[in-house]
Amino acid sequence: MGFLPSRPPPERTTKQIGDAAEDAALAHLQRQGLRLVARNYRTPGRGGGEVDLIVQTPNGTIVFVEVRSRADARHGGAAASVGFAKQRRIVFAARHYLMRQRQVPPCRFDVVVIEPEGITWLQAAFDAP
Repeated sequence: MGFLPSRPPPERTTKQIGDAAEDAALAHLQRQGLRLVARNYRTPGRGGGEVDLIVQTPNGTIVFVEVRSRADARHGGAAASVGFAKQRRIVFAARHYLMRQRQVPPCRFDVVVIEPEGITWLQAAFDAP
């Protein structure tokens, strides 16, 4: 009986890499005491925004988290990739999310960076314009 030759494992897709980065970021935030409220929150329709993670601190602050992953620091690394246009889409999605709340809690925008050197949590990384 012949055996099939072993094949190298298929490369991970960008979606799989992004999901793994979000899993790592969420685990890190949960170890810091934050609680998951929503994951991959999207506004309806085209051209809207998306928030990777929405978490809540023990004191009730809602935190909208953008997760960025980079294999290396070329082009400024992962944190530099959260430019004005990306921030605007995150803020748009956050406002949409907050419209559904009876009372608007304190909130902020964080970025969690996943790089080969480790995880960096940038709290209050940007403000809503």
